Amino acid sequence: MSALPLQVKNKDASAVFITRFIQEFKFKLCITEHEKQLAYRLRHDVYCEELEYEEASDPIKKLEFDIHDQNSIHCLIEHRRTGLVAGCVRVVMPQASRPHPLNQLPLQSYGSQSLTHAELHPDKLAQGSYYEISRLAVNRLFRIKLKDSSTSLESSTTNHNVTFFSTEERQLFPLLATGLFVTGYALGRQLGKIQVFAMMEPSLPRLLALTGFHFTKVGETINFHGRRSAYYINKQQSESGLKKSLLPLYLHIQQTLALQLEEMLAQDVSTSLIT
Repeated sequence: MSALPLQVKNKDASAVFITRFIQEFKFKLCITEHEKQLAYRLRHDVYCEELEYEEASDPIKKLEFDIHDQNSIHCLIEHRRTGLVAGCVRVVMPQASRPHPLNQLPLQSYGSQSLTHAELHPDKLAQGSYYEISRLAVNRLFRIKLKDSSTSLESSTTNHNVTFFSTEERQLFPLLATGLFVTGYALGRQLGKIQVFAMMEPSLPRLLALTGFHFTKVGETINFHGRRSAYYINKQQSESGLKKSLLPLYLHIQQTLALQLEEMLAQDVSTSLIT
């Protein structure tokens, strides 16, 4: 999986792909309960039905959520033409005043014994300076590799309407995982956080390294939804390493989310996490 489609090395071609990605996808905060349920539904589709990592939290509505969603702001990437949710991610901010486990990152709840780094441990960092990017999920319709120039797939999220993707649209799909991480990172920066943790399978840090996000592994590998390890990166490392080709995407997401955060504050939604 490449950071840019087809391992694009030409700067002009890279810029075209990034511009098209911005034009064809929306980046949205989940402000309403309906929007949150869109994220929970995609998580159910991926984590419960497809990968069988989790039990459904609400089997009737087909939703997956957990206690850490109380400390989270959720983001969606939506495909403009079809209206499909292509991916979701959440930013989790522990609250020191709240009872366990809401005073910790999710990765501390299930993997605390695996966190072995002498310095880069949440308990040794300034409270309120860090957050976790987690529950990153890409809709399987945007992950399946297809040989035909035009394809149709039946999606349960569109009331069994047939969804068509052209070859040109599918060229952008490999950018989604990177786009979701950049969205989570940009949101954390908007919230004033400067240190990021994530529990990732080995392939994702390698993918993100191609974009300039060079993580430090801060824990032993554990079996949790497959083989995963805790990783860390801070503001200085992220922004000094970010590839110039991705800067327009980062700035677009940052500006888009800033406007939506203003709306969230105006509606008094999740203000305990923002203030």
